[in-house]
Amino acid sequence: MQIRGARMLVPGATGVLGSALASRLHERGAAVAVAGRDRVALARVSRACGDAPAHAFDAYDLAECARTVTWAADELGGLDAVVVCVGSVAFGRAEEVSDAVAEHLVTADSLAPTAFLRAALSLVRPGGVIAAVTGVVVDRAPAGMADYAAAKAALAAWLQAVRREQRTAGTTVLEIRLPHLETGFARRAVSGTPPVLPAGLPVEYAVDAIVEALTSGARLVRPGAGATLDVVR
Repeated sequence: MQIRGARMLVPGATGVLGSALASRLHERGAAVAVAGRDRVALARVSRACGDAPAHAFDAYDLAECARTVTWAADELGGLDAVVVCVGSVAFGRAEEVSDAVAEHLVTADSLAPTAFLRAALSLVRPGGVIAAVTGVVVDRAPAGMADYAAAKAALAAWLQAVRREQRTAGTTVLEIRLPHLETGFARRAVSGTPPVLPAGLPVEYAVDAIVEALTSGARLVRPGAGATLDVVR
């Protein structure tokens, strides 16, 4: 798909990755709508994207996640892509993680993203894209992150199945399977203390890869050799 002129919704646009992606899409000529939980950050991102339409939501309200997609289609006069950058993380051995934290992770990392994308399936034009960020935990679940990894794996499985369903419909389903990035995400864990992590990839690397994937009809962004990301068609 062409970025210039495309109508695109970025849920999670108040996060480091989401805000950087929304700004890049705006710079490339897309008509962007932004959505997030933090109203102050949302207003800042909206201004950075040329006073883009902005909508606040709570990931626990799955119906509101779906309504956000309808809102964006109304604001933009249609939708060509939805790229979900919503997520949360927690650390700790399985027996140390409370059921409440586990429920939070499943909601933020699986149910909310799928609510956005489920609603998008009937609204994104033929030839459009639905996408969501998962993570390398899908490939190998690390100790101390069982519930987070399980939630992201559920999202990855959903994307894989929907990709098969959409083969004849013309909608591209993109999984953005990212490694550790320098976003401060781990330091904002809802529970537990992160392990010592190596330096992450710059956010700009991820944004470059996502934009390339959107424009090339790719199905997957994943870690490559060294400090690179591969875009897989």
